[in-house]
Amino acid sequence: MSYIESLRLFIRVVDLGSITSGGRDLRLTPAVASKRIKELEAHLGVRLFNRTTRSLSPTEVGKVFYGEARKVLATLDSAEARVANFSDHPRGVIRVTAPLGAGRRIIAPLVPQFVDTYPETEVRMRLSDRKVDIMADGLDVAFFIGSPGDSTLKLRKIMDCDRVLCAAPSYLAEFGTPKSPEDLMDGKANCLLLRFPRSPEYFWVLQTPDGPRKFEVEGKYDADDGDVLTAWALDGRGIINKPRFDVADHLRDGSLVEVLPDTPPAPSMFGCLYPHKKLLDPKIRAFVDFIVERGAPRLDPEI
Repeated sequence: MSYIESLRLFIRVVDLGSITSGGRDLRLTPAVASKRIKELEAHLGVRLFNRTTRSLSPTEVGKVFYGEARKVLATLDSAEARVANFSDHPRGVIRVTAPLGAGRRIIAPLVPQFVDTYPETEVRMRLSDRKVDIMADGLDVAFFIGSPGDSTLKLRKIMDCDRVLCAAPSYLAEFGTPKSPEDLMDGKANCLLLRFPRSPEYFWVLQTPDGPRKFEVEGKYDADDGDVLTAWALDGRGIINKPRFDVADHLRDGSLVEVLPDTPPAPSMFGCLYPHKKLLDPKIRAFVDFIVERGAPRLDPEI
């Protein structure tokens, strides 16, 4: 492993809080990652981490070295991106994150096609319905569905995705079909909610004759995995609010039925975020363009 790669490992260990996680992120075994960190400390003649049986944290010297190492790698990445613009062949590793539903159904199937088109690239995907910190997690591109929130990152909107409320026929037979949005509130319906630690106050925004309106819905179940909510809905446990593409097959075969079609949820933006400097990198531009061109049609199912 080169000195530059040792710096990358050191940064990921600090970011992720453990040598095992940092090594795994760079496809290294814990033993190899630990050896590389010790070699880096020996080369510098300082201790970079405070180690206990339960935790790992950078020393004061380690914190200083971390800041300077990030600057070095940022400069190197920028230089490589500028040079790459003179090549017709995008190359290198692309670190991508996406929500579970869109990641599995839209983006992941296109990744092998992209690498076939650009064989000198590698794509490393992380799928999660939680919001991620692109900079802290060392990511190049983050796809999202919903609101990107306040960000200094570059935003590229791909399209608006229609959403749908739906439930299994067995749930509707037992508990009744809501006739108005008010029937979702005050315990009248069991709404299956996508939530995770530090989630904001929860509500669904529905399109009413008076315009978009927030409804503070409740339910017995919540999860931080949208596919878990779909499984619960298929099992007759409640009503879900999902992007239409995500449940299109279930709506077609009747295992889920649309609820309140006259007051559907407000559409969600599907887009991606990436650091401004990544605009210089042809592999990032090529990957995003590829997903936009081939993935967007999959987000607009006809039902």
